Amino acid sequence: MKTAVIATLGGLLTLAGIALLVLPGPGFVLVAAGLAVLATRFAWAKKPLDYAQDKAVAGVEEVGRSPWRAAVAVLAALALVVVGALVLAGVELPFTNAFTALVLVLSGVFLVGTVVFARRHEKVMVARAHRPAGVAGTDGAYRVAPSNLD
Repeated sequence: MKTAVIATLGGLLTLAGIALLVLPGPGFVLVAAGLAVLATRFAWAKKPLDYAQDKAVAGVEEVGRSPWRAAVAVLAALALVVVGALVLAGVELPFTNAFTALVLVLSGVFLVGTVVFARRHEKVMVARAHRPAGVAGTDGAYRVAPSNLD
């Protein structure tokens, strides 16, 4: 019974995520969530989950490195929030309803959070890379100073 519930829930999340890849909403997040649920019971789901995680990390790192991509992502997120808020306020738009509007707003907020996380993470990584040798780091480690024995 537990396997059937996990297969159904994971399958529905994955299918909803695939649909939201072309519709407004957090499609990739739902695909990853569905694969994560499936991977708890099915070994075959671990490989696509690892792939999805790698792609998600690469995407977050790319947004973190590029201020232009971050700016475009924030503008897209604000557009999602505005459209969702307009529909919730009663403006009739094609192919939308209250649920779609709520998903749009949540997607926009999630996207802004992801961009903020990515940019902060990139700043921390750059600061660590430029820390002078022999100076205590934030994690209690010291970088090894280059030796002059060469």
